[in-house]
Amino acid sequence: MNRTRIVRWLRVLLPLVALAMLSTMFLLSRGSDSESRIPYAEVDAQAAARDGRIVGPEYMGVTDDGVQMSLRADSVTPDQAGEGGQASDLRLDWQRPDGVTADVTAPAGGAGDGVVQLEGGVVMSTSTGWQVRSSQLQAQTDRSVITADQGIEADAPFGTLRADRMRLAPQDDAGDDSPAILNFSGGVRLIYQP
Repeated sequence: MNRTRIVRWLRVLLPLVALAMLSTMFLLSRGSDSESRIPYAEVDAQAAARDGRIVGPEYMGVTDDGVQMSLRADSVTPDQAGEGGQASDLRLDWQRPDGVTADVTAPAGGAGDGVVQLEGGVVMSTSTGWQVRSSQLQAQTDRSVITADQGIEADAPFGTLRADRMRLAPQDDAGDDSPAILNFSGGVRLIYQP
């Protein structure tokens, strides 16, 4: 047999083999269980309708001095007056133009009057290696300022620290484009670990 004859036979046989394989695949396949594959939200629909709860809200914005912030929550339940609400399982991503970032998580909180209020065991991790824990933390939505006034505990790259107050903001006298300073005040106790 020469090559031309082999190629002619393969041009006929290969499509027939492919057609036989496809038909066997469809004829012998099992029936699909589409009912169990559809994802259902595990939400109490009656409670959500009664309470007016919002599931998975997200807020994004940029402050006047260029900080990009993104606030996500598991759910938000509005208060009776309709002027605010209470959110659960919050995550705040905060990024300054100079590259300093802060990732903040909290079990509860809310936003209003230009302030994001996080509470109930707040944890803030910065790109500079700090991890700060506090019962309450506030982030302003109009400028790059994060404060905690209810006492903090922090793990630093060089040890541990406790203080009454914390403030992450640009230097007061240097303007908005100055680098961010993490300032602790009020009974600061540092355990230095070289």
